[in-house]
Amino acid sequence: MTSKRVEQFKMLPSSKADKKAAVDIAAWMFNVVTSVGIIIVNKALMSMYGFSFATTLTGLHFATTTLITGVFRCLGYIQGSHLPLPELLKFVLFANFSIVGMNVSLMWNSVGFYQIAKLSMIPVSCLLEVAFDKIRYSRDTKLSILVVLLGVGVCTVTDVSVNTNGCLAAFIAVWSTSMQQYYVHFLQRKYSLTSFNLLGQTAPAQAASLLLVGPFLDYWLTRKRIDAYDFNLPSTAFILLSCTIAVGTNLSQFICIGRFTAVSFQVLGHMKTILVLVLGFIFFGKEGMNLQVVFGMVIAVVGMIWYGNASSKPGGKERRSQSISKSNASEEGDEKV
Repeated sequence: MTSKRVEQFKMLPSSKADKKAAVDIAAWMFNVVTSVGIIIVNKALMSMYGFSFATTLTGLHFATTTLITGVFRCLGYIQGSHLPLPELLKFVLFANFSIVGMNVSLMWNSVGFYQIAKLSMIPVSCLLEVAFDKIRYSRDTKLSILVVLLGVGVCTVTDVSVNTNGCLAAFIAVWSTSMQQYYVHFLQRKYSLTSFNLLGQTAPAQAASLLLVGPFLDYWLTRKRIDAYDFNLPSTAFILLSCTIAVGTNLSQFICIGRFTAVSFQVLGHMKTILVLVLGFIFFGKEGMNLQVVFGMVIAVVGMIWYGNASSKPGGKERRSQSISKSNASEEGDEKV
């Protein structure tokens, strides 16, 4: 009987590790599918039906998310939780500046510079983790991140033109997005919030603020008024589909960042960029697909695989306090010997 218990005990960590790996993969797949799906739907909505009100659409996304989380809370699937008002306001500030900054950056910058700005979120997120969480990266982890940046850059960066207003918008977009994603992980860890709880706390404030500011910002960016838009049946159906998928996109983002970190979310998240390029080639023709893009995709995928392997190894990515305690423990062991 004792030997059986020992065997069961030995098998327990392995089964837990397998379960965690399965949940991690499911979370990533959930995020990839919903993120790529919403990009394809929004692209069709804007190109086929002329709905160019991106900020207002994002407000509708969060309004739908608020409704869904409210229903789940009433059904008892989400437990009551509390997020201090100052923390909520900081999060909403970062998140909204991220959305507005990205939209303005896309308008004021060339596509090439916009993509470079998006790529710079990875080193900024690394800097935040080093500064606030005392994270230490191994040499292989750093090199794998550089390989991912190189590959995605080769895929997406074409024409690059720079101007003062565009640089300012890109700077605000990059730092606010990085801070928002870092804050997702920080708040879940500090207040022991689940992804659904945090989303339920933040979505109402984001919905209200974006729906209030969105129509004015969209008019400034596009010179089109949303109240003059022709909401016919097909366009309304696409808007509803976009809002539905957005609930999954928002939730999966919080799940992935909560389970991992903002840096891992950014690095492995570029798989979505590659999938969007491939699906765009399949559904919208061969334009933009050439040997350079394919070569960049291969480099990026190799970098992502390398990052996943390097960051999961002991010492690949850990807090400095942990590495110090490990070294102290080994020194104490040497003294005892």
